[in-house]
Amino acid sequence: MKPSSRITVIASGMLVVCLAASVVTLRKIDTIRKGATLEEVLYITSPKVLKRLSLGYNGLLADIYWTRAVQYFGRNFHDETGKYTLLAPLLEITTALDPQLIVAYEYGANFLAPAVPGGAGMPEQAIELTEYGIRNNPDNWRLYYDLGFIYYQDLKDYKKAAEAFERGSEVPGAHPWLKLLAALMAEHAGDIQTSRLLWTATYENSADKNIRANAAAHLRALQVDQDVPALEELASKYHERTGHWPGSFRELAEAGMIPGMPVDPLGKPYKLMADGRVVVGDPDDLPFIQKGIPEGYKPPPKPKVLPIE
Repeated sequence: MKPSSRITVIASGMLVVCLAASVVTLRKIDTIRKGATLEEVLYITSPKVLKRLSLGYNGLLADIYWTRAVQYFGRNFHDETGKYTLLAPLLEITTALDPQLIVAYEYGANFLAPAVPGGAGMPEQAIELTEYGIRNNPDNWRLYYDLGFIYYQDLKDYKKAAEAFERGSEVPGAHPWLKLLAALMAEHAGDIQTSRLLWTATYENSADKNIRANAAAHLRALQVDQDVPALEELASKYHERTGHWPGSFRELAEAGMIPGMPVDPLGKPYKLMADGRVVVGDPDDLPFIQKGIPEGYKPPPKPKVLPIE
């Protein structure tokens, strides 16, 4: 082996060892120092500086920072601190080191955009991250979908959502959903059917169980939000017709107004109150609902999302 080649091999080996040692050191600092947090060990915050220091091992360093971002979000989410000061910088560093690390854009935006306690409550930073991903991966239609989803779900900016879906629909090989979503955003943004289509697209186009479970929970909530007003309207019509509120759904069925006992998307019967209001039996199993919430109900700090089998 030539001396120059031997030096290159030795230097490369030493770099790998140093990077691995850095990870171990950071973890030791977290565990040994009382009350130590990521804020105390994130000494280098500049992506440009880290790129120069990586000596070509950008991908390896990006994986390290992505792992730290996941740990940081997971720890704060679990502890319900509501503080995610370093989340956006960690994701910026990760994606600057490896602009093709798609998982960092998709999951990173999902960490940033939702309101606390479901996420960091930083939709604008999520948009910046996703747009950076699009600039570096213009042929990945899923990133345009993620962008439109943030505008729709977290900012209620239906015009921008329509534009994002339309941009994505022009990418070769893009899913046909995008063209349809763009049209619906322009004409019927904010209604239940459009929201249902959006969450259905999320459910059908993701292989991740957590994302699918979250989409399924939102779809169940939308069904409840559609069922409850319809049932309350029938109860109101019964009141107008008879002069009194129905005492049960059986009375509505006997009057030929419903085919039988109405149940929620999980198969549990709805409850008909004395004043004609309709509520769900167990709101903890139906997070994200806007209708049918019993009086005095206090939701848990974290939404209960049933797993996908």
